[in-house]
Formats: sequence, structure tokens, C-alpha cells
Amino acid sequence: MNLSEKEISYTTTNSYATLNQLTERTKNIWFVCHGMGYLSRYFLRHFEHLNAEENYIVAPQAQSKYYIPPKLRHVGASWLTKENTLKETENVMRYFDAVWETEQFPTNKKLIVLGYSQGVSVAMRYLAKRKLQCQELIIHSGGIPKELTPEDFNYMDPSTQVSLLYGTEDEYLTKERMETEIDKANLLFQNNLNIIPFEGKHIVNTKLISKFA
Repeated sequence: MNLSEKEISYTTTNSYATLNQLTERTKNIWFVCHGMGYLSRYFLRHFEHLNAEENYIVAPQAQSKYYIPPKLRHVGASWLTKENTLKETENVMRYFDAVWETEQFPTNKKLIVLGYSQGVSVAMRYLAKRKLQCQELIIHSGGIPKELTPEDFNYMDPSTQVSLLYGTEDEYLTKERMETEIDKANLLFQNNLNIIPFEGKHIVNTKLISKFA
């Protein structure tokens, strides 16, 4: 079989969702990356309880959409798979660049970057690749990319707080897996890291999110 796989570049369009308005009263800007199976507009429901005047939330949208089993009625999305991961990661990074350029985030606000589940990988890769300063990084119930090293985050301001949140009954994170993730996080961030376990499964913990606001 004379099979070959070729590569092309083209322009594509994708959406993202925001919650509340960015004004002079805004204190916190959130850049939040959803987990697998979400659409960004639904992921933002987990932030509706935050003070609307003080919090402006931006949720990028994973490009790869699919029907969620078993009934195949609802649509979800995925950031990356093991297929062509490096190239797909660059596509995601350029998409994030476009969101960032469109939003023109002011530098006098507190920037909080949150990745949940699968969103942890793209959020952390974006910070590392673009050397973006944030005041809070929240790693919520997801895996840290294996290729990241402490040198990738040397640029980060020493005052930046990094928090690793996970449910003690998370059905996707075994005890051994969490020990590995905690070791990775300690290696990357050392003295800046807060480990915050909570009772619960693989859910977005809105109560803990409130504390960061």
C-alpha cells in the first residue's frame, strides 16, 4: 500500500466564552481551561457564583468537538490526544495567542490561570511557552505535562502562588497517580506550591475556587 500522510496550513475559526464585563472595578481576570467533554460556555457555570463586578472570566474552547455517549445528543470537546500531540499543541497555543490579543488584558489586574482536568495540560504549556506572568496558577484535578521542567518556569515571579487541587475520591486519579503529580508539582514550583486535597470525586470544586477570588 503506497500510503503517505501530508501536512497543510490553513486559517480556521473558533469561539471562546466570557463571563461578566471587564471594567475599572474588575479585580481578577481568570483564564480558565475546561476539561474533556465540556463546552466553554457550560464550563463558565462553575464561576457564576463569583462577584460579577470583581471577576472577569475567559474560557477558551477546545477545537475538537464530538457527540458524548451513550445517547450522542450533547456535544463536548477535547484539547489534545496522543495523535500528533506536538503539532496540535502548537495549534492550541496559537489559538490562545489570538484570544489573548483580542482581549488585551490590562496588566493592573490580578491574573488567575486555571486548568481543570485535561485543561491543566494546555494551561501549563501556554504559561511555559509564552512566559506569561500570573499571580495565581490553579492546577485542578489534572495531569502535569511530562516534558515540563523547572527551567520552563524560572521566569515566573517568586510571588506567584501555585495551587494543586484534587478530590480524594477522584475516579481518574489513583493514589499512586496523585503522588506522582504532587512530586512533579514540587519539582516545578518548590516553595510556591500549595497542595489542597478535598473530599469528593472528579468535579470542579466551586467552593475552593471562591477562595482564590
